[in-house]
Amino acid sequence: MTDLFGNPTGPAQFSLFGEGEDRLQAPARPPVDHEARAREKLNRVLAKARAARTMPWDERNVRMWQTVFPQMAQWLPAEEAEQLKLEFFRELERLKAA
Repeated sequence: MTDLFGNPTGPAQFSLFGEGEDRLQAPARPPVDHEARAREKLNRVLAKARAARTMPWDERNVRMWQTVFPQMAQWLPAEEAEQLKLEFFRELERLKAA
């Protein structure tokens, strides 16, 4: 059996789609623990803010963290997320006043 261009088709032809032994399998990706990764990053950012005497970021990065920090916190349990956000914004206010 051939297609419109004279190329052979059928079971001997590999396909990228569907199921079966003759099909390519998608590469397996290890699961990502978003909660742990977010917690680690948020705690690093918060530690940097706590350790600073003056604002450790330029104005552009301050705006970025004001947006990204709460978004990343959504990966955490609600109570933990709220506490981290409260502490982060408290540190930002302290640094802005310094």
